[in-house]
Amino acid sequence: MTQLQTLIEEIPKYQPGADLELVRRAYRFSEVSHRGQQRASGEPYLSHPLEVANLLVNFKMDVTTVTAGLLHDVLEDTGATKADLEREFGKEIAELVDGVTKIGKLAFSSREERQAENFRKMLVAMARDLRVLMIKLADRLHNMRTLDYLATERARKIAQETLDIYAPLAHRLGMANVKAELEDLALRALHPEAYVDLQKRVAKRRLEREADITHVIAILEKKLTEVGIESQIRGRPKHFYSIWKKMHEQGREFDEIYDLTAVRVITTSVRDCYGALGVIHSLWKPVPGRFKDFIAMPKVNMYQSLHTTVIGPKGDPVEIQIRTLEMHRIAEEGIAAHWLYKEKKTGKDRLDQSLLWLRQLIETQQDMQDPREF
Repeated sequence: MTQLQTLIEEIPKYQPGADLELVRRAYRFSEVSHRGQQRASGEPYLSHPLEVANLLVNFKMDVTTVTAGLLHDVLEDTGATKADLEREFGKEIAELVDGVTKIGKLAFSSREERQAENFRKMLVAMARDLRVLMIKLADRLHNMRTLDYLATERARKIAQETLDIYAPLAHRLGMANVKAELEDLALRALHPEAYVDLQKRVAKRRLEREADITHVIAILEKKLTEVGIESQIRGRPKHFYSIWKKMHEQGREFDEIYDLTAVRVITTSVRDCYGALGVIHSLWKPVPGRFKDFIAMPKVNMYQSLHTTVIGPKGDPVEIQIRTLEMHRIAEEGIAAHWLYKEKKTGKDRLDQSLLWLRQLIETQQDMQDPREF
């Protein structure tokens, strides 16, 4: 099955009635526009916009955004003009592609935090439609996945920019999986030896800790069932960058870090989240100062969960997150979870929501004393 066929098959699963002919036309336009161009990997350039479109489908973005993803580089890298796009695909898609192109032209030359803060402000201010940022994030994620084909210095510059700008942006949009992958890929490019070493040590430790986490999960599942709380419980490995950052910022050795795997409890209601918390604290002693209630006080990116750390049955700290299934969806997908066509929102409603998120992002960022919190 070709990548285009995959897009055509996947979009209607979350956006019934989507204009699939629009996607086919955008594919043909992009194919003709990029003909003869190659990626650094030697692949035809078209492979990149196709991968970006595929990521947008994974984010469950609307067909308009997916179409713009297929076209996102034609203004920058080919002879096509905004007028051409407007004539072929309409004003909305032309504006999205133009927005992505403008962000791509923003200069970034300093690693100073103030520069990074200003850059993020510009990024958010320029993207009047959040879908522009979603396309740019998909673009950056695929570029990071193929970073190995670039010269070392160029790759390092892109990786640092990703850590300073795009990973925090993914975090602010609530896209935890995208943030984690961007950070890990950046770490691999910036500190390749440390990355490989960490990879080996984590793999070894996880084998040792797997039995302990499985034991914790078994005890918790049994107790929650006894008290009538329906739940799904699973282990969640920490990503490499978060471990590396903890070692460097807190001056800790790898052997001093115990929470390589967290336990996640997913319940069917908010009430059961707090019920599960009570059960957990009755089983194991909580670590003082490690409880956070993001259900009562959600983060700006709408993240909600209860966080606690307890001393597990073997005497080691165990980090536990508790959330409902809907909270889990928002925690993993962020703003993308709110963009689904199936929610029956009109274009104006979606635009209003987009502007609300942007306003919150800008206001929150302005209030922060430490730009790294962005």
